[in-house]
Amino acid sequence: MKIFNKKEKFRARQVFIPGGQPTLTYNPRKRLKLEETLEEANDFLCKLVMMTGSTKSGKTVLTNKVFPKSNTIWFDGGSFSTENDFWLEIVQQLDYYVDESESVSKDRTTQGAVKAGAEKQLLLFKVKGEGSVSHSAKKEKSQTQSRKGNPKTIALQGLRESKKPLIIDDFHYLPRDQQAQLVRAVKSLIFEGLPVIFIAIPHRRLDAVKVEREMTGRIETIMVPPWERDELLEIPRTGFPLLNINVADEIIEDLASQAIGSPHLMQEFCREICNMHEIKETLEEKKQINYIDSFKLFRSVAQNTGKVIFDKLSKGPRQRADRMERKLSNGTTTDIYGLVLHALAQLRPDLDTIEYETLRAAIKDVSSGSQPQAHEVTRVLDKMSQIAASDESSTPVIDWEKDERILHITDPFFAFYLRYGID
Repeated sequence: MKIFNKKEKFRARQVFIPGGQPTLTYNPRKRLKLEETLEEANDFLCKLVMMTGSTKSGKTVLTNKVFPKSNTIWFDGGSFSTENDFWLEIVQQLDYYVDESESVSKDRTTQGAVKAGAEKQLLLFKVKGEGSVSHSAKKEKSQTQSRKGNPKTIALQGLRESKKPLIIDDFHYLPRDQQAQLVRAVKSLIFEGLPVIFIAIPHRRLDAVKVEREMTGRIETIMVPPWERDELLEIPRTGFPLLNINVADEIIEDLASQAIGSPHLMQEFCREICNMHEIKETLEEKKQINYIDSFKLFRSVAQNTGKVIFDKLSKGPRQRADRMERKLSNGTTTDIYGLVLHALAQLRPDLDTIEYETLRAAIKDVSSGSQPQAHEVTRVLDKMSQIAASDESSTPVIDWEKDERILHITDPFFAFYLRYGID
């Protein structure tokens, strides 16, 4: 546990940072030696490093700790739409240019030797030349020539020269064709020893091999497992004392049991406790908290984190005809999209892989009317997966594998909403 000056004051938002880079409550999980393993990418590893773990398990925080964004070329998988955009962004982060321009000016006169000056700019390098010439006619001439380089070529050249590590967060979010183009392009840099790290969710960790078979045996996988109870407990046990708060052990134990192995959710819980007690910074006098309304806390976190995407999935795609109403066992009605989501809520999933037949059984449990046909359910799952993939978040909250007939719950916030957000 970290030691801090007792007189030092901290803001609550400085202590608990859900979704950001925590410093005061950062837990390196030393027993797993994740930082040490990742640092080996700097030691001429000559392998693509695949950092994999469930969404919001701390993959990005860990990678950023070892390879700070200020010293690397860093991308989010959903931040560019075309391969050309990707290479242009690398050129920009390297502070290189794709345009080459050349201007030549001459001042000719009948009197003596005259100067001829030329200036040429390419990438970051500027070269100037000067010489003496002699002319007999009075004339002034200026000429500019320009040429645009290939962004991919310039980006790869820049990476090779700068030796800056390349990090692609949410690699799985890229379409397969872009994944293939990217892996093939950086393959030679990887073999030369440049650290290249892709961050992906577990069931998509082999995408790099699937799109480029030559990478078989040249990938170093670092698994970031879900956080265990004691690892999650370190967050409130470190953070609350900084605010001069003592929270009863049974409360923080309950928080850990509901966090679905996610430090991000635990940070949210702790932040919400501060909000509920209107604690904005370190208190002058110690505060003891022996009771919280846990359902109110969990409901608030669920509404703030998972409701938007749930509503999108519940609404489904646009269509002209009204959907058939489906009766639920609780007496309410919904359409087939709401029915499938209520069935998922019935399962109260963690970050799970759900077999199709398991979901069908849950649909039967929450229904009081006729059951939808199998092809109707699979069509809805397919559409939901498409909606999730087109959402602004970098990782789809669900991923339906039609051929395997399995549904992946990939986001702990969505799973948590299924527990506490639905009436």
